[in-house]
Amino acid sequence: MLPEVRMVEQSVAIDRLDQVSGLFGNFDENVKLIENEYNIKVTQRGTDLKLTGETEDVVRAARAIECLIKMLNRGEMINEQSIRYVITLVGEGSEEKIDELVRDCICITSRGRPVKPKTLGQKQYVEAIRSETVTLAIGPAGTGKTYLAVAMAVAAYKNKEVNRIILTRPAVEAGEKLGFLPGDLQNKVDPYLRPLYDALFEMLGQETFQKLQERSGIEVAPLAYMRGRTLDDSFIILDEAQNTTPEQMKMFLTRLGFNSKAVITGDITQTDLPEGKRSGLIEASKILKNISGISINYLTERDVVRHQLVQKIIRAYEKYENSQREKEYRHK
Repeated sequence: MLPEVRMVEQSVAIDRLDQVSGLFGNFDENVKLIENEYNIKVTQRGTDLKLTGETEDVVRAARAIECLIKMLNRGEMINEQSIRYVITLVGEGSEEKIDELVRDCICITSRGRPVKPKTLGQKQYVEAIRSETVTLAIGPAGTGKTYLAVAMAVAAYKNKEVNRIILTRPAVEAGEKLGFLPGDLQNKVDPYLRPLYDALFEMLGQETFQKLQERSGIEVAPLAYMRGRTLDDSFIILDEAQNTTPEQMKMFLTRLGFNSKAVITGDITQTDLPEGKRSGLIEASKILKNISGISINYLTERDVVRHQLVQKIIRAYEKYENSQREKEYRHK
């Protein structure tokens, strides 16, 4: 005989009636997500929510909703990504850590939107940039590596901690031999630097960005143009660093001058280097791991803040790559 399923009810109070729409979302999509995740039913009665379901499911759902209400109280927007992350934290029993995220505003975008770390992994990354001279961020697409680095650079510039922002990427797709491309130097390199421009435009607005660029407050250039320079009083970001060679990485790291910070970002699973070429980012993460002043941060699919499907894609590729490695190992 199957054990009897005991259904329970629990009420969760919402502080203000105007928060109901923020919690429920368009067409109640947020609450439907919680109902499906925990297999419960949520009913609204004024500023009270009634949760109905099995005991453990109701308790967990109540903890998740209370956490989301705290986020609303701090002016946070509730969306699918934030709900799924709260659900993950509740499953680990660490939902109280969400307070660490909502309090940390890095800067305000040109449209008045606060930029904050959205996961604990991102929070640790931001703290590393604040406290260390050189920070490496290694992780899959969508984890906010470049975006948060640019936000930290803009904040440092506005606070007069540095005199300029320098952003660079290896133009490996063109072998950094850009002469055959049409146009002047800027036209040649712009396609490779577009993601950096996009982040700067969002933080500063296009007009402010152009003024700072004219005054040499911001420089965006391919990695090849860093050679032979010493970069003092600068916030330097090397993006897509998985596509650097060990020689390029060493060259970049030795450009660091006084009162400067460097952030190096990359995804070691997406290397465009020619067959047999070693990645400078992979090598640097091994060589530099025990040096004071250097922090190496690993972000995972849990830190993805794009569409939920991106997380699933990353997991699927990791599973496939692991199975391929196991097959290769067995055949040796």
